[in-house]
Amino acid sequence: MTIAKADFIEGIAKGMAVLESFDTERQRLNATLAAERAGLTRAAARRHLLTLCHLGYLETDGSYFWMAPKVLRFSGSYLASSRLPRALQPTLNRLAAQTQQSFSAVVLDGEEVVIVARSGSYGAPGRVLAYGLHLGARLPAHATSTGRVLLAAMAPAGFNQWLQAHPLHRLTPHTLTQTRALRQRVVQVRKDDFCFASEEHEIGVQALAVPLRDMQGRTVAALNVVLSGGRYDEEAVRRDLLPLLLEAAREVRSLL
Repeated sequence: MTIAKADFIEGIAKGMAVLESFDTERQRLNATLAAERAGLTRAAARRHLLTLCHLGYLETDGSYFWMAPKVLRFSGSYLASSRLPRALQPTLNRLAAQTQQSFSAVVLDGEEVVIVARSGSYGAPGRVLAYGLHLGARLPAHATSTGRVLLAAMAPAGFNQWLQAHPLHRLTPHTLTQTRALRQRVVQVRKDDFCFASEEHEIGVQALAVPLRDMQGRTVAALNVVLSGGRYDEEAVRRDLLPLLLEAAREVRSLL
């Protein structure tokens, strides 16, 4: 959405930029680090940090700042009011109980994908879970099965703009970091209508994803199964789990 310049409140934008500077890699920031990440001067970043702390969204020891539980009000309100997580949760839980694997629903937000719904834990007690796959987790789109499914749903011009705007960081030795290679992979995903990714985001983690479309045919999210704790054969995964994902996508289409 675009708005008139007169309607844009720069102070709010800067404050949100500071708040978004905190992530799983940098959970504690001082004014200098926050300034670098938010693109502000150190003095401006410090004022925003102190204000957010005063409002209860951050905590501090006097030098470093970190997120306070109050920030969960935003995610809690989204999860309670958004139709998508509520519509998908029963299906995710059923798939997990049926297969003893983990399933997620994911949306695209800039260069990252965000987990907006996740199945309950039905795996064996000793099964190793992939790092960072909790509700609300943000993962790099270029290195994930769901990210590539959602990128494949973009119009070609939009995908070209996305490629120009976002660097392809290397996360493991298997991550695609060349623009041409990722473009080819996304084109293939668009043809296949699914994506299998192996150890590109995290060593020992593989995933298979399909698009979730509404009744108008628009891709609104991606559904995936995450396999961790061992290396799985791609053909076997496709044979055993792809039909379940595709059937689930058909089942929920009228709800999206």
